[in-house]
Amino acid sequence: MAVLVLTKDNFQKEVMASDKPVLIDFYADWCGPCQMMAPIIENIAKLRPDVKVCKVNVDNEGELAAGFRVSSIPTLAVIQQGKLVNHVVGARPEAEILAMLP
Repeated sequence: MAVLVLTKDNFQKEVMASDKPVLIDFYADWCGPCQMMAPIIENIAKLRPDVKVCKVNVDNEGELAAGFRVSSIPTLAVIQQGKLVNHVVGARPEAEILAMLP
């Protein structure tokens, strides 16, 4: 499954109303660690079709980032049944991200 780009317009439908767990990658194009994480996030989307994998560009979607109190990037959040169940700040290896998922 492809990584879905989230905006304030599709957030409610794609995340809060999702019947699957959702992994959100908060990133920026200029962020080196975020760029290192991009292929890992894409691979997780392929490995775990049971999880909706999404990304939020914090420069374009400041409201969403603020809603999750994102102060450093990359930040990863796991949402299940509309609730934040896990989150980490900073680049992580694939195995650690997979371990965050239900």
